[in-house]
Amino acid sequence: MTNEPIAVKHLFKPLDDKLIALLESLNPDDWNKQTVAKAWKVKDVVSHLLEGNIRTLSMQRDKYYGGEPPAINSYTDLVNWLNLLNADWIKASKRISPDVLILLHKATGGLTTRYYELLDLYSPAVFAVNWAGESESLNWMHLARDYTEKWHHQQQIREATGREGILTREFFYPFIDTFFKALPHTFKNIGAPTGTKIKITITTNIGGNWYLQKFKDSWGVLKDIDAETFAATIRIPPEISWKLFSKSIRPDEIRGRVEITGNSDLAGQVLNMVSVMA
Repeated sequence: MTNEPIAVKHLFKPLDDKLIALLESLNPDDWNKQTVAKAWKVKDVVSHLLEGNIRTLSMQRDKYYGGEPPAINSYTDLVNWLNLLNADWIKASKRISPDVLILLHKATGGLTTRYYELLDLYSPAVFAVNWAGESESLNWMHLARDYTEKWHHQQQIREATGREGILTREFFYPFIDTFFKALPHTFKNIGAPTGTKIKITITTNIGGNWYLQKFKDSWGVLKDIDAETFAATIRIPPEISWKLFSKSIRPDEIRGRVEITGNSDLAGQVLNMVSVMA
């Protein structure tokens, strides 16, 4: 099973530079366009990305939490609390103009990147990556998770406004590689004979192959495998994968646009993977 760190530290600055250039290119109508995140317009997504920077600097760098969270007794409780925080911020940020949003992104983006660059990859992270089934995470996984947030929200803006995307090998592959860390957790309650293998392919040269295998007591993801036959294979275009696994679209909406062979129940469970807090 692969658990090697996913390298993303070097990508935060160029990704942020692309975001600033994108935001400065938007016209007044663009800010009000609907994104694939159904509750949010472009301006809302930009505000959410800004809060990510502010929350990182305040809570992680400065250890300032601003109050106690409610009792968290389940994953659902955690998701509901995070959704409430997000909604409160979006409501308050309605009063912030696009120009001020850009100004605040410029003020916080570099500081956030510098904080990320100073983290020891193998030290315990302040927050666990819950959607991967982790109750404790190392910083490399925490950073990879934060990278996926910055990548997929910027991609939402680009798609909504008709801008060229960031579906390149450099930026997309670390994103989707991190998302697939959720596969074993997605299959934790799925029974299958030991040795069962599933092949997942994200098509084109920006994607690759991931292999899910059933071991005695758990499932694990591998990058290489000595096998020619699989219980199921799934081929997904990259432009679908990022929306599917961030829960912006659901499996029933894209059944005709993915290729599935073998056990349809196992393949369907792959399509049900969600690699965000939702």
